[in-house]
Amino acid sequence: MGIDIRFTNEEWNRVEQNWRAWWAGELDRPLVMIERVGARAGRAFPKWMPRTNAFMLDSPVDDFLNVYQEQLESTVWYGDAYPRVWLNFGPGIMAGFVGAQVHFDERTTWFGPAQPAAIEDIHPTYDPDNVWWRRIVALTQRAVERWAGQVCVAHTDLGGNLDIIASLRETQPLLMDLVDQPQQVDRLVGDVTQLWLRYYEELYQIIRRGGRGTTPWAPVWSPHRTYMTQCDLSYMISPAMFERFVLPDLAACCEAMEHCFYHLDGPGQIPHVDLLLSLQKLRGIQWIPGDGNPPAEDWPALLKRFIDGGKLCQLFVSPDGARKIVRELGGRGFALFIWSGGLSDDQARQLVADLGAG
Repeated sequence: MGIDIRFTNEEWNRVEQNWRAWWAGELDRPLVMIERVGARAGRAFPKWMPRTNAFMLDSPVDDFLNVYQEQLESTVWYGDAYPRVWLNFGPGIMAGFVGAQVHFDERTTWFGPAQPAAIEDIHPTYDPDNVWWRRIVALTQRAVERWAGQVCVAHTDLGGNLDIIASLRETQPLLMDLVDQPQQVDRLVGDVTQLWLRYYEELYQIIRRGGRGTTPWAPVWSPHRTYMTQCDLSYMISPAMFERFVLPDLAACCEAMEHCFYHLDGPGQIPHVDLLLSLQKLRGIQWIPGDGNPPAEDWPALLKRFIDGGKLCQLFVSPDGARKIVRELGGRGFALFIWSGGLSDDQARQLVADLGAG
Protein backbone atom coordinates (compact mmCIF):
# COMPACT_ATOMS: atom_id res chain seq x y z
CA MET A 1 0.00 0.00 0.00
CA GLY A 2 1.70 3.18 -1.21
CA ILE A 3 1.64 6.65 0.27
CA ASP A 4 1.24 9.88 -1.70
CA ILE A 5 3.68 12.00 0.26
CA ARG A 6 5.46 15.11 -1.00
CA PHE A 7 8.87 14.68 0.59
CA THR A 8 11.62 13.56 -1.76
CA ASN A 9 14.76 11.55 -1.12
CA GLU A 10 16.72 14.74 -1.75
CA GLU A 11 14.77 16.47 1.01
CA TRP A 12 15.35 13.54 3.34
CA ASN A 13 19.08 13.65 2.59
CA ARG A 14 19.20 17.39 3.35
CA VAL A 15 17.32 16.98 6.63
CA GLU A 16 19.46 14.04 7.73
CA GLN A 17 22.65 15.96 6.92
CA ASN A 18 21.50 18.95 9.00
CA TRP A 19 20.53 16.80 11.98
CA ARG A 20 23.84 14.93 11.88
CA ALA A 21 25.69 18.24 11.87
CA TRP A 22 23.58 19.46 14.81
CA TRP A 23 24.38 16.40 16.91
CA ALA A 24 28.06 16.84 16.07
CA GLY A 25 28.04 20.51 17.13
CA GLU A 26 28.84 21.60 13.59
CA LEU A 27 25.64 23.52 12.79
CA ASP A 28 26.00 27.27 13.37
CA ARG A 29 22.24 27.88 13.38
CA PRO A 30 19.23 26.33 15.09
CA LEU A 31 17.30 23.47 13.60
CA VAL A 32 13.95 24.92 12.52
CA MET A 33 10.85 22.75 12.14
CA ILE A 34 7.42 23.76 10.90
CA GLU A 35 4.65 21.31 10.04
CA ARG A 36 1.37 22.44 8.45
CA VAL A 37 -1.12 19.58 8.68
CA GLY A 38 -3.93 19.92 6.14
CA ALA A 39 -1.97 22.50 4.15
CA ARG A 40 -1.26 20.51 1.02
CA ALA A 41 -3.20 21.80 -1.95
CA GLY A 42 -5.79 19.41 -3.26
CA ARG A 43 -5.92 17.31 -0.10
CA ALA A 44 -8.87 17.45 2.29
CA PHE A 45 -8.07 18.17 5.91
CA PRO A 46 -7.75 14.72 7.51
CA LYS A 47 -10.27 13.40 9.97
CA TRP A 48 -8.86 12.92 13.46
CA MET A 49 -9.36 9.54 15.03
CA PRO A 50 -11.01 9.60 18.48
CA ARG A 51 -8.50 8.32 20.98
CA THR A 52 -10.73 5.40 21.91
CA ASN A 53 -10.26 3.93 18.42
CA ALA A 54 -6.61 3.36 19.27
CA PHE A 55 -7.72 0.94 21.94
CA MET A 56 -9.97 -1.21 19.80
CA LEU A 57 -7.49 -4.04 20.01
CA ASP A 58 -9.35 -6.26 17.56
CA SER A 59 -9.67 -3.64 14.79
CA PRO A 60 -7.47 -4.14 11.69
CA VAL A 61 -4.05 -2.56 11.98
CA ASP A 62 -4.31 -0.97 8.54
CA ASP A 63 -7.59 0.76 9.44
CA PHE A 64 -5.78 2.44 12.31
CA LEU A 65 -2.80 3.43 10.15
CA ASN A 66 -5.01 4.77 7.35
CA VAL A 67 -5.86 7.81 9.47
CA TYR A 68 -2.20 8.55 10.06
CA GLN A 69 -1.65 8.26 6.31
CA GLU A 70 -4.37 10.83 5.64
CA GLN A 71 -2.57 13.23 7.95
CA LEU A 72 0.81 12.57 6.35
CA GLU A 73 -0.56 13.04 2.84
CA SER A 74 -2.05 16.41 3.76
CA THR A 75 1.06 17.79 5.50
CA VAL A 76 3.73 20.20 4.28
CA TRP A 77 7.11 20.21 6.06
CA TYR A 78 9.46 23.18 6.20
CA GLY A 79 13.06 23.69 7.24
CA ASP A 80 14.42 20.73 9.15
CA ALA A 81 11.04 19.07 9.77
CA TYR A 82 10.52 15.54 8.47
CA PRO A 83 7.62 13.10 7.95
CA ARG A 84 7.07 11.23 11.20
CA VAL A 85 4.40 9.09 12.84
CA TRP A 86 4.03 8.57 16.56
CA LEU A 87 1.82 5.65 17.66
CA ASN A 88 0.27 7.22 20.73
CA PHE A 89 -1.01 4.85 23.41
CA GLY A 90 -0.61 7.33 26.24
CA PRO A 91 2.29 8.61 28.35
CA GLY A 92 3.92 5.54 29.86
CA ILE A 93 2.24 2.61 28.10
CA MET A 94 5.05 0.36 29.35
CA ALA A 95 3.06 0.26 32.59
CA GLY A 96 0.39 -1.57 30.60
CA PHE A 97 3.02 -3.98 29.27
CA VAL A 98 3.91 -5.04 32.83
CA GLY A 99 0.43 -5.39 34.29
CA ALA A 100 -1.04 -1.97 35.06
CA GLN A 101 -4.64 -1.28 34.12
CA VAL A 102 -5.01 0.98 31.08
CA HIS A 103 -7.79 3.58 31.30
CA PHE A 104 -8.73 5.98 28.54
CA ASP A 105 -11.27 8.40 27.18
CA GLU A 106 -11.30 10.47 23.99
CA ARG A 107 -8.78 12.96 25.41
CA THR A 108 -6.21 11.10 27.46
CA THR A 109 -4.87 7.84 28.87
CA TRP A 110 -3.91 6.94 32.41
CA PHE A 111 -2.72 3.88 34.27
CA GLY A 112 -3.25 2.29 37.67
CA PRO A 113 -2.58 -0.94 39.55
CA ALA A 114 -4.75 -3.92 38.72
CA GLN A 115 -5.12 -4.33 42.48
CA PRO A 116 -3.40 -2.69 45.47
CA ALA A 117 -0.07 -4.30 46.32
CA ALA A 118 2.76 -3.61 48.73
CA ILE A 119 5.95 -2.55 47.00
CA GLU A 120 7.75 -5.74 48.01
CA ASP A 121 5.08 -7.73 46.15
CA ILE A 122 5.52 -5.90 42.84
CA HIS A 123 7.73 -7.85 40.43
CA PRO A 124 7.26 -6.70 36.81
CA THR A 125 8.34 -9.19 34.16
CA TYR A 126 8.55 -9.30 30.39
CA ASP A 127 5.44 -10.85 28.85
CA PRO A 128 5.68 -11.29 25.07
CA ASP A 129 1.95 -12.05 24.92
CA ASN A 130 0.77 -8.92 26.75
CA VAL A 131 -2.10 -7.50 24.70
CA TRP A 132 -0.79 -3.91 24.73
CA TRP A 133 2.75 -4.91 23.79
CA ARG A 134 1.50 -7.13 20.96
CA ARG A 135 -0.63 -4.28 19.61
CA ILE A 136 2.25 -1.79 19.66
CA VAL A 137 4.56 -4.29 17.96
CA ALA A 138 1.99 -5.08 15.27
CA LEU A 139 1.32 -1.39 14.54
CA THR A 140 5.02 -0.51 14.49
CA GLN A 141 5.87 -3.41 12.17
CA ARG A 142 3.08 -2.57 9.76
CA ALA A 143 3.84 1.16 9.76
CA VAL A 144 7.46 0.41 8.88
CA GLU A 145 6.35 -1.96 6.11
CA ARG A 146 3.92 0.57 4.63
CA TRP A 147 6.11 3.66 4.78
CA ALA A 148 9.71 2.39 4.67
CA GLY A 149 12.08 4.98 3.27
CA GLN A 150 9.47 7.75 3.41
CA VAL A 151 8.39 8.18 7.03
CA CYS A 152 10.22 7.97 10.36
CA VAL A 153 8.15 5.75 12.67
CA ALA A 154 8.54 6.77 16.31
CA HIS A 155 8.93 4.70 19.43
CA THR A 156 5.72 4.73 21.42
CA ASP A 157 5.84 6.64 24.74
CA LEU A 158 7.28 4.00 27.08
CA GLY A 159 7.41 6.38 30.07
CA GLY A 160 9.95 7.06 32.81
CA ASN A 161 11.06 4.63 35.51
CA LEU A 162 9.39 6.17 38.59
CA ASP A 163 6.33 7.11 36.54
CA ILE A 164 5.88 3.48 35.49
CA ILE A 165 6.36 2.32 39.07
CA ALA A 166 3.78 4.87 40.22
CA SER A 167 1.31 3.29 37.79
CA LEU A 168 1.89 -0.08 39.47
CA ARG A 169 1.92 1.22 43.05
CA GLU A 170 0.04 4.58 42.87
CA THR A 171 1.78 7.91 43.38
CA GLN A 172 1.13 8.64 47.04
CA PRO A 173 2.21 5.20 48.33
CA LEU A 174 5.31 5.37 46.14
CA LEU A 175 6.29 8.75 47.57
CA MET A 176 6.05 7.21 51.03
CA ASP A 177 8.12 4.23 49.86
CA LEU A 178 10.92 6.56 48.80
CA VAL A 179 11.31 7.45 52.48
CA ASP A 180 10.22 4.26 54.24
CA GLN A 181 11.43 1.51 51.89
CA PRO A 182 14.17 2.96 49.68
CA GLN A 183 15.84 -0.44 49.16
CA GLN A 184 12.64 -1.82 47.66
CA VAL A 185 12.41 1.21 45.38
CA ASP A 186 16.04 0.64 44.35
CA ARG A 187 15.18 -2.95 43.44
CA LEU A 188 12.10 -2.00 41.48
CA VAL A 189 13.84 0.85 39.66
CA GLY A 190 16.56 -1.53 38.53
CA ASP A 191 14.03 -4.08 37.31
CA VAL A 192 11.98 -1.48 35.43
CA THR A 193 15.04 0.05 33.79
CA GLN A 194 16.18 -3.32 32.43
CA LEU A 195 12.70 -4.02 31.08
CA TRP A 196 12.51 -0.52 29.59
CA LEU A 197 15.77 -1.07 27.73
CA ARG A 198 14.49 -4.38 26.39
CA TYR A 199 11.25 -2.87 25.09
CA TYR A 200 13.14 0.05 23.57
CA GLU A 201 15.62 -2.18 21.79
CA GLU A 202 12.99 -4.56 20.43
CA LEU A 203 11.09 -1.62 18.93
CA TYR A 204 14.33 -0.13 17.63
CA GLN A 205 15.15 -3.32 15.74
CA ILE A 206 11.78 -3.01 13.98
CA ILE A 207 11.98 0.75 13.34
CA ARG A 208 15.52 0.70 11.93
CA ARG A 209 14.30 -1.42 9.01
CA GLY A 210 12.43 1.64 7.74
CA GLY A 211 15.74 3.29 6.90
CA ARG A 212 14.83 6.77 8.15
CA GLY A 213 16.42 6.89 11.58
CA THR A 214 14.57 7.18 14.87
CA THR A 215 12.43 9.71 16.67
CA PRO A 216 10.45 9.72 19.95
CA TRP A 217 7.11 11.45 20.48
CA ALA A 218 9.01 14.74 20.42
CA PRO A 219 10.38 16.25 17.19
CA VAL A 220 13.95 15.00 17.62
CA TRP A 221 15.55 12.94 14.85
CA SER A 222 18.61 10.71 14.97
CA PRO A 223 20.35 8.42 12.49
CA HIS A 224 20.90 6.06 15.42
CA ARG A 225 19.07 5.53 18.73
CA THR A 226 17.37 8.48 20.37
CA TYR A 227 14.62 8.93 22.96
CA MET A 228 13.06 11.63 25.13
CA THR A 229 13.61 10.17 28.61
CA GLN A 230 11.56 11.53 31.47
CA CYS A 231 10.53 11.32 35.09
CA ASP A 232 7.48 13.47 35.75
CA LEU A 233 7.34 12.26 39.36
CA SER A 234 10.59 14.12 39.94
CA TYR A 235 8.49 17.29 40.26
CA MET A 236 7.65 15.99 43.73
CA ILE A 237 11.04 14.79 44.98
CA SER A 238 14.29 16.36 46.16
CA PRO A 239 17.55 16.46 44.18
CA ALA A 240 18.96 13.88 46.62
CA MET A 241 16.12 11.48 45.77
CA PHE A 242 16.49 12.29 42.08
CA GLU A 243 20.18 11.42 42.29
CA ARG A 244 19.45 8.08 43.95
CA PHE A 245 16.33 6.85 42.20
CA VAL A 246 16.34 8.56 38.77
CA LEU A 247 19.89 9.39 37.73
CA PRO A 248 21.10 5.76 37.47
CA ASP A 249 18.18 4.97 35.15
CA LEU A 250 18.99 7.97 32.96
CA ALA A 251 22.66 7.01 32.91
CA ALA A 252 21.74 3.48 31.75
CA CYS A 253 19.55 4.91 28.97
CA CYS A 254 22.35 7.26 27.91
CA GLU A 255 24.73 4.32 27.68
CA ALA A 256 22.26 2.36 25.55
CA MET A 257 21.65 5.03 22.91
CA GLU A 258 23.70 7.50 20.95
CA HIS A 259 21.43 10.53 21.30
CA CYS A 260 19.58 10.57 24.61
CA PHE A 261 17.40 13.58 25.57
CA TYR A 262 15.54 14.47 28.78
CA HIS A 263 12.04 15.97 29.07
CA LEU A 264 12.28 18.72 31.72
CA ASP A 265 8.64 19.39 32.51
CA GLY A 266 7.91 22.51 34.55
CA PRO A 267 9.68 24.70 37.13
CA GLY A 268 9.44 21.95 39.76
CA GLN A 269 12.13 20.04 37.89
CA ILE A 270 14.61 22.93 37.68
CA PRO A 271 16.31 21.89 40.97
CA HIS A 272 17.49 18.76 39.14
CA VAL A 273 19.23 20.59 36.29
CA ASP A 274 22.74 20.39 37.77
CA LEU A 275 22.40 16.62 38.06
CA LEU A 276 21.22 16.38 34.46
CA LEU A 277 24.14 18.50 33.28
CA SER A 278 26.47 16.12 35.11
CA LEU A 279 25.41 13.24 32.84
CA GLN A 280 28.12 13.45 30.20
CA LYS A 281 26.31 11.18 27.72
CA LEU A 282 22.98 13.00 28.03
CA ARG A 283 22.95 14.91 24.78
CA GLY A 284 20.13 17.38 25.33
CA ILE A 285 17.25 18.77 27.36
CA GLN A 286 13.74 19.61 26.23
CA TRP A 287 12.24 22.47 28.26
CA ILE A 288 8.46 22.54 28.74
CA PRO A 289 7.49 25.44 31.05
CA GLY A 290 3.98 24.09 31.70
CA ASP A 291 0.54 25.68 31.66
CA GLY A 292 0.30 29.08 33.31
CA ASN A 293 4.04 29.77 33.09
CA PRO A 294 5.90 32.07 30.68
CA PRO A 295 6.68 30.49 27.30
CA ALA A 296 9.96 28.74 26.64
CA GLU A 297 11.69 31.76 25.13
CA ASP A 298 11.12 33.77 28.31
CA TRP A 299 13.56 31.61 30.30
CA PRO A 300 16.84 32.85 28.76
CA ALA A 301 18.99 32.21 31.84
CA LEU A 302 17.80 28.61 32.05
CA LEU A 303 18.26 28.01 28.33
CA LYS A 304 21.75 29.50 28.45
CA ARG A 305 22.50 27.20 31.37
CA PHE A 306 21.68 24.18 29.20
CA ILE A 307 23.85 25.37 26.30
CA ASP A 308 26.74 26.48 28.49
CA GLY A 309 26.52 23.10 30.23
CA GLY A 310 27.23 21.37 26.93
CA LYS A 311 23.68 20.22 26.18
CA LEU A 312 21.51 20.69 23.13
CA CYS A 313 17.98 22.03 23.65
CA GLN A 314 14.63 21.32 22.00
CA LEU A 315 11.73 23.74 22.41
CA PHE A 316 8.17 24.32 21.21
CA VAL A 317 7.83 28.01 20.35
CA SER A 318 5.81 30.58 18.44
CA PRO A 319 7.31 32.38 15.43
CA ASP A 320 8.10 35.38 17.65
CA GLY A 321 9.54 33.07 20.29
CA ALA A 322 11.88 31.51 17.73
CA ARG A 323 13.06 34.94 16.59
CA LYS A 324 13.67 35.98 20.21
CA ILE A 325 15.84 32.94 20.94
CA VAL A 326 17.95 33.50 17.82
CA ARG A 327 18.25 37.21 18.59
CA GLU A 328 19.16 36.83 22.28
CA LEU A 329 20.93 33.45 22.44
CA GLY A 330 22.21 32.98 18.92
CA GLY A 331 20.22 29.85 18.13
CA ARG A 332 23.19 27.46 17.94
CA GLY A 333 22.40 24.17 19.71
CA PHE A 334 18.62 24.68 19.64
CA ALA A 335 16.00 22.62 17.83
CA LEU A 336 12.95 24.85 17.46
CA PHE A 337 9.57 23.33 16.65
CA ILE A 338 7.42 26.31 15.65
CA TRP A 339 3.66 26.25 16.03
CA SER A 340 2.27 26.85 12.54
CA GLY A 341 -1.23 28.07 13.37
CA GLY A 342 -2.15 30.94 11.06
CA LEU A 343 1.04 30.75 8.95
CA SER A 344 0.61 30.72 5.20
CA ASP A 345 2.96 28.82 2.92
CA ASP A 346 4.86 32.01 2.08
CA GLN A 347 5.08 33.04 5.72
CA ALA A 348 6.39 29.62 6.77
CA ARG A 349 9.07 29.68 4.07
CA GLN A 350 10.07 33.23 4.96
CA LEU A 351 10.33 32.39 8.64
CA VAL A 352 12.61 29.45 7.89
CA ALA A 353 14.80 31.74 5.79
CA ASP A 354 14.83 34.47 8.47
CA LEU A 355 16.07 31.93 11.05
CA GLY A 356 18.90 30.82 8.78
CA ALA A 357 17.46 27.46 7.76
CA GLY A 358 16.32 28.42 4.28
